[in-house]
Amino acid sequence: MTDTITDSASAERTPPTVAQLEQEGDVAADYLEELLDIADIDGDLALDVRSGRAYVSIEAPEGGSVARLADPETVQALQELTRIAVQNSTGRFSRLILDVGGSRDTRQQELAQLVDRAIARLDEGATQASLPAMSSYERKLVHDVVAERGFVSESYGEGADRHTVIRRA
Repeated sequence: MTDTITDSASAERTPPTVAQLEQEGDVAADYLEELLDIADIDGDLALDVRSGRAYVSIEAPEGGSVARLADPETVQALQELTRIAVQNSTGRFSRLILDVGGSRDTRQQELAQLVDRAIARLDEGATQASLPAMSSYERKLVHDVVAERGFVSESYGEGADRHTVIRRA
């Protein structure tokens, strides 16, 4: 029994192949196309593999109604639903990223501004600056921006309360 648990645990830690990630993207695209059809929303889907993740983007055609879905909380909810659909189809955990109408780029810019404000607090004498709780994907983006700015960051807390703290290097 222990070997089965160990084997399945190590299989979950094995990074997915490009072919597996492309399969995730295909399953996600099928799911999202159906969802967009039901909601009568026009959108074009683009699939990619980036940094060991399937990346699916819903892009708005000229005058499209995709913007209704671009709210960060809506994107997060759609991403989770899409991940569940992918996991049910493939039997594997998915770290798929969904972007709707450029919402991820917009959020990345917002996070960079948040980091800049936190660094300003450090420049004013604070020993550390805590950011609000955010998803693991957003924390990863924050860690990257912080490193680019020459500072260090760590994540603290559990679950929905997990947040990032920034300090001088």
